[in-house]
Amino acid sequence: MKHSAHTMDVPLLLIVFAIVLFGLIMLWSASAPSGYEQFSDSYYYLKHQLIFGFIPGVAAMFLLSRVSYTFWHRHAWNLLIISLALLVLVFIPGVSAGIGTAHSWISVGGLFSVQPSEIVKLTFLFYLAAWLGARDEHGMRDAHSGFLPFLLVLGTIMLLMVLQPDIGTMSIIAAMALVVYFTAGAPIVYVGGLILAGVGALTILIKAAPYRAARFTTFLHPELDPKGIGYHINQALLAIGSGGFFGLGYGHSRQKFQYLPEVAGDSIFAVVGEELGFVVSLLVIGIFLLLLWRLLHIAQHAPDKFAKYVVIGIASWICIQAFVNIGSMVALMPITGVPLPFISYGGTSLAVTMAAIGVVLNISKHA
Repeated sequence: MKHSAHTMDVPLLLIVFAIVLFGLIMLWSASAPSGYEQFSDSYYYLKHQLIFGFIPGVAAMFLLSRVSYTFWHRHAWNLLIISLALLVLVFIPGVSAGIGTAHSWISVGGLFSVQPSEIVKLTFLFYLAAWLGARDEHGMRDAHSGFLPFLLVLGTIMLLMVLQPDIGTMSIIAAMALVVYFTAGAPIVYVGGLILAGVGALTILIKAAPYRAARFTTFLHPELDPKGIGYHINQALLAIGSGGFFGLGYGHSRQKFQYLPEVAGDSIFAVVGEELGFVVSLLVIGIFLLLLWRLLHIAQHAPDKFAKYVVIGIASWICIQAFVNIGSMVALMPITGVPLPFISYGGTSLAVTMAAIGVVLNISKHA
């Protein structure tokens, strides 16, 4: 499909709204028992997702679809500073809305909380795309002007996220950055070295925290301690398995009644499998693949390198995160705590992801 300078990519818009609408429908079902039990309101989570996620997300998507993508290019350095400031804010007493030892949220006027790491996915990507877009092939291959500055900035972002700690989101940002770095022409030896270093760092982080080690052990042996460390994955597998090919029927999940942890958040795909079955679960995976194809199509026709890297970064962020979330629910990956894009409960995640789509829609106008 060819686009003039005045028309956005309608297929992308339709795909995104289809996923978001499906997510709201599934959230309504999955969260009803938890909402009633915790807040005496079966619609609590749905209302919050609409007020703090969907409505701001739609507004941000259409606003950013009208803001020229070159604006983000011009302010890339400022956006890096904003990224670092947001990640530091979570450690400031009175601003931080952390839970226990985790510092992943900031309180906005005591009215609601925002997760800065979700915003950083987009602001850091703008800086990264601008920085890589300004380098030619020689600059990408030179260690001093290409590799070391990339390593320094990414390492700083990752360190601040480890201190929160938010290893799941950190891994998504690192994977997104590596995909964009490789697309920009980075030598395979640099990318391979960074992947090996990342695996080594993750190994150290897993060994340093007992709960991470327990998650990894559960991933390798989900049958161990089904009432303890293996409880989450076993309940997820039970939910998906009991759904069969066509599911128990919308609203008829049994696991959502206080059996499945994080039922409205990270575990919502298990409820999809239980209520709507294997066929619809495959369709959910299929629509994410359709989204990936559409984003890569826009990236292929992007007007410049900055636009191309931004779209590829957003495509890798959304689809890698979806793969990690779904993979963790079917025991193909360890449970990491990352939400399923557009579907899981989480206002900041939904609003920022829809805002990112708005940027892509603007780029598609110039394709």
